[in-house]
Amino acid sequence: MEVVEILQSGQGELIQPFDMDEFREWNRTKKSRKLVDKVMSEQEAIEKFVYDGCYIGTELYGTVRCPMSLAREVVRQGKRNLRVCGQGVLELDLWLAAGLVKKLDITYIGLEVYGTSASLRRAVESGQVETCVEWSNGAITWRMKAAAMGIPFIPTRSMLGTDMITYSAAKVVKDPFTGTPVALLPALVLDVALIHVHRADKYGNCQIEGISGFAAEMARACKRLIVSAEEIVPTEEIRKYPDRTIIPYYLVDAVVHAPFGSHPGEMAYLYGRDEEGIKEWVEMSKTAEGAQAYLDKYVYGVKNHQEYLDLIGEERLQRCVERRERREA
Repeated sequence: MEVVEILQSGQGELIQPFDMDEFREWNRTKKSRKLVDKVMSEQEAIEKFVYDGCYIGTELYGTVRCPMSLAREVVRQGKRNLRVCGQGVLELDLWLAAGLVKKLDITYIGLEVYGTSASLRRAVESGQVETCVEWSNGAITWRMKAAAMGIPFIPTRSMLGTDMITYSAAKVVKDPFTGTPVALLPALVLDVALIHVHRADKYGNCQIEGISGFAAEMARACKRLIVSAEEIVPTEEIRKYPDRTIIPYYLVDAVVHAPFGSHPGEMAYLYGRDEEGIKEWVEMSKTAEGAQAYLDKYVYGVKNHQEYLDLIGEERLQRCVERRERREA
């Protein structure tokens, strides 16, 4: 019998051990195929499906279609010891500043054109974040793809030739067909996923405009899925364009109505980035005291997403819409 030769093993921890048979069983027995109304508030959805110590991920990035209203509610409810799929910007920065994160499968957490994340640096250097395991953006998505396919790992060339392999939990083996090195990326099954979309019906059929990111993969690689949507539309509207339904209802556990749900990030064809809001976080988060003051004002100081929007103000939100319109003109 031929044995596959392992050429290299990453030294990183497999933060989220998985059992693909158990995940298959979860989908068979815990996910209802019934067309039931799943609309609820951020408070209800986070309280019901997010728990201390869970492995949680968000999709896409903190300035592009990110579930910011849900992310703020996670902070507001003080969920602790989270193990996080770290592919984000503003939303994960808030979690780090609030002291919620214990372990990170990290691809990128930063402030894009504004530089690196001071919150991440403080959390890691202080020991608040106990473990950081490195992956490329592509690799973390391929791991979700493996889970969505129901397989324990997926062979790719992602990360080969870099030190990222060393600090990951991947393995490099000799391809039994060609003899060349190939990276085996372990499947990634999330306990909870948060995804923001353009529209959804009350059952959870979701459609996305513009960049679709890794929504399809994440939705199929999680046990519990909370979706926030810019608008809730009749199912008849969804059925007019079935090819746009990236996430079908039977994958979704909760649907939250969240206009401007990605603010201060952007939403393709709806509104642009709130540079004023992003810069405010960039400056305040440079110190722990400033980050806390920001959280006190924009998260703890408001009861829900609507109060957050009221605090931001209609005029500022309208400028985000106009910014998008100017960009498209």
